[in-house]
Amino acid sequence: MTASADFWFDPACPWAWMTSRWMLEVEQVRDVKTTWHVMSLAVLNEERDEHDANWLRKLGRVRVLIAAEQAHGNEVLLPLYTALGRRIHNEGRGGADESVLPEALAEVGLPAALLEAATDDRYDEALRKSHFAGMDLVGMEVGTPVISVEGTAFFGPVVTPAPKGEAAGKLWDGVRLVAGTDGFFEIKRSRDRDPVFD
Repeated sequence: MTASADFWFDPACPWAWMTSRWMLEVEQVRDVKTTWHVMSLAVLNEERDEHDANWLRKLGRVRVLIAAEQAHGNEVLLPLYTALGRRIHNEGRGGADESVLPEALAEVGLPAALLEAATDDRYDEALRKSHFAGMDLVGMEVGTPVISVEGTAFFGPVVTPAPKGEAAGKLWDGVRLVAGTDGFFEIKRSRDRDPVFD
């Protein structure tokens, strides 16, 4: 029987991007179907971060994702995330490049009018609802990605490069095993490399 996984992401996070590419590999080698959801590093860190141009840009991008989902259904999230993530991470255009969002919308065939959502706080209630649906499963001490599968939720895995083929499946099996263990909380070591986008 196909397992159902839920994946919360913020397109600004390179580690979530790596994990999302791994999750797509997992779907090829394990019987699992992923539903994609938006979370927000801007919301997560709103009490700690200065609300500068970078913070507003992060918030604007996830507002547009929420607006796209409301207008065109959940199925647009993965292709839009993929179009954004490739530009932000693989092409290194994340920072202040304002062309990333309109280009991604155009690539996916979504209307440019969705750009107006970036500065519209009426999407914030839905954004917060989506954000906390994931974060409430794992607690506020983590970030993105959050994955929930059949009653077990966890942050991560944080991995680079993203495993491919059966290696992706083996990592999935292992992550599910440890995350599903009652009372299990954490495995961690210091990162010794940056994300490898391939």
